[in-house]
Amino acid sequence: MADFNSLFYLFLLFSFSIFTSGSEAEAKDAPFVGINIGTDVSNLLSPEELITFLQSQKISHIRLFDSNADILKALSHTKIRVIISVPNNQLIAIGSSNTTAATWIQRNVVAFYPQTLITSISVGDEVFTTNPSSAPILLPAIESLYNSLVASNLHNDIKISTPHAASIILDTFPPSQAFFNQTLTPFLLPLLQFLSRTKAPLMMNFYPYYVFMQNKGVVPLDNSLFRPLTPSKEMVDPNTLLHYSNVLDAMIDAAYFSMKNLNVSDVVVLVTESGWPSIGDSKEPYATIDNADTYNSNLIKHVFDRSGTPLHPELTSSVYIYELFNEDLRANPVSEANWGLFYGNSTPVYLLHVSGTGTFLGNDTTNQTYCVVMDDVDSKTLQAALDWACGPGRANCSEIQPGENCYQPNDVKHHASYAFDSYYQKQDRASGSCDFKGVAMITTTDPSQGSCIFPGR
Repeated sequence: MADFNSLFYLFLLFSFSIFTSGSEAEAKDAPFVGINIGTDVSNLLSPEELITFLQSQKISHIRLFDSNADILKALSHTKIRVIISVPNNQLIAIGSSNTTAATWIQRNVVAFYPQTLITSISVGDEVFTTNPSSAPILLPAIESLYNSLVASNLHNDIKISTPHAASIILDTFPPSQAFFNQTLTPFLLPLLQFLSRTKAPLMMNFYPYYVFMQNKGVVPLDNSLFRPLTPSKEMVDPNTLLHYSNVLDAMIDAAYFSMKNLNVSDVVVLVTESGWPSIGDSKEPYATIDNADTYNSNLIKHVFDRSGTPLHPELTSSVYIYELFNEDLRANPVSEANWGLFYGNSTPVYLLHVSGTGTFLGNDTTNQTYCVVMDDVDSKTLQAALDWACGPGRANCSEIQPGENCYQPNDVKHHASYAFDSYYQKQDRASGSCDFKGVAMITTTDPSQGSCIFPGR
């Protein structure tokens, strides 16, 4: 496996030690960026390889969609903090039986904690919208698990909540007019009261990408991507006169206003999922590498700025990016398989641009990156990409001509890799310059061989 130490994901070193100016308690409460890890990936790294990879990238907060025992064991004695999850198909059993809940806690929490730093349990996923028949059993399941934590004296260390889809909030803009779907109030109000009582967060999955796609022509792309705006382009809440420069802040404040409408004001919002797809089909033209890079880079900067939201400037929500790997086993649409920051082989899909943010660098030039051909690419498509690179792309292709240093091996894949890397380096490794209609990828492994020296060296 390639070593990515000091590579661009240094930005995810959200360990508590970076906040040296405050007390330990202050550092513990500092906002962070974590990352979701889905496993619908062909040739997924082994648990040991996965943890080594996370450590090499300085990723210190992760969320699992289950409670994989092998991964939890591999996390032991690391500083990586993890949210584990109860899948929707286990809710009825846990909510119907205190014994089942106690067994789940013993098997998935007590067996690993504190060697493995489990911080939270997310119970179900978007239950009210994707599995509404389980809504009545959701809070009983949460309370049974919580009682089992109390019995093990872990309830102060490990929080329990449940992630919600953004669609449970209606009339989200202006945020001051937002409210929860009233048909959910019988379930949602006691849940919020539980979160308030146990000091657990309201987990929300917020995707400005979908807000933009569903409201094209109303919600500008720049607002969705956190791009800098002139004051005239900011969204203004006419009731509060608060100015919103990005969609995510508006979504978070809509959640706060919605809770306030139910007389709950002491529960914080944790964004358990947010991201942007890098590839989509013809119906999703804004799912591009450039937009994904822009969104996630600016999202990270936004959390690091610790500027909060217009309604709560004193309170910055932590965010888990969706997701670590492209889950190539996901079904259509195409975008479903392309939310990852990395390919399954652990090479980056794109380089995030977060240089100068805190103590982190977005593109560490001490580690060179190269642009090469992906595996299993159709030769006809590859030849067309090579022709473009050496033609309109104006890559330096002289070294792959007959008799020159990089002519051998004489095959389209080798020649295309050289041409792609030439173009990529000439573009100063800019976001989106290593794509070539999806046939190229970025790597930190030097592809040079013998006298054939690639441009990136």
